[in-house]
Amino acid sequence: MALLASSCLPLNAQEGIDAASINESNTEVTAVEASKASDKSDQQAVREEKQQNFVERKENATPLSERVEDLKKAALELNRDLLILEEDLLFPANTQVAIYVSVDIGKFFSLDAIRLMIDGEMVASHLYTEKQNSALVRGGVQRLYLGNLKTGQHQITAFFHGYGPEGREYKRGASFTLNKDQSPTMLEIRIQDWITRMQPTFKFKEWHL
Repeated sequence: MALLASSCLPLNAQEGIDAASINESNTEVTAVEASKASDKSDQQAVREEKQQNFVERKENATPLSERVEDLKKAALELNRDLLILEEDLLFPANTQVAIYVSVDIGKFFSLDAIRLMIDGEMVASHLYTEKQNSALVRGGVQRLYLGNLKTGQHQITAFFHGYGPEGREYKRGASFTLNKDQSPTMLEIRIQDWITRMQPTFKFKEWHL
């Protein structure tokens, strides 16, 4: 009877144990749910961060055509810089001579060809297309020659071939004596209408840089 009594607990004590077990189980369930809620919140935050990053990348993304244009522009600028550097190396300032052609004409002359000679040697020639003629008449300037000349006196001669009113053929020449010094030299060959005589004129003009 003593053994049986010791193995049995009062009803109140048994209820206390069951309540403690239930509370412990409920605590575990609450902890699990809280963990799941935390994981869900973390996942939501990650999704929102990814979405925000995607939107930012999309907003900052440059269209392919614009990137291609930027690359072309950079390539042109690099090519220009290389050409300038090459000219500086090949044509030092103290020996450099540049000769340009400009046109200020109306109906008395249409340029067809130019031959340029320096000290009796032909250094440049050009045949002009209709488009090039049109560009010159609209104010364009053509660089006909870029080279080196030592200091001193040089004879520069240009021969012009073209057509006037009613298809009349013109062949003219113009000469210029250049006294080359240590500074860069720029010459302009200017073709103009001579209104009073209704024919073209061809003149050299030296520009001091």
